Amino acid sequence: MTREPGSGGGPDARAVLLAAGLADLAVSTVGSGLGLLRGLLRRSDAAGLASDAERDLEARGRLALDRYMSPPPAHLELLARHVAARRAADGG
Repeated sequence: MTREPGSGGGPDARAVLLAAGLADLAVSTVGSGLGLLRGLLRRSDAAGLASDAERDLEARGRLALDRYMSPPPAHLELLARHVAARRAADGG
C-alpha cells in the first residue's frame, strides 16, 4: 500500500488515505489544535497551507494504513527467500 503521493489511485483511494490521515492526526494531536488553527486561518497564504495540509494528511493516511492494515513480513520467510535468491544467483 506504500506509494508516492499523486501516483495513481482513484478518488476513493485518496478519500480513504485522507480520512485515515485525518483520523491519525486527530488521535495524536487532540488537545493542541485549536490555538494553532486560529493562527493559521489569519494567514494570507491559507491556500498554500491547505494544499500542504492535504498532502501531509494523505501521507499520514498512507502511513497509518500501512501501519495498521498490512502485517509485517515473516522474518523466516524473508530469510528463506534471500537464501533461495542467493542459491539461484550462484547457479545451484
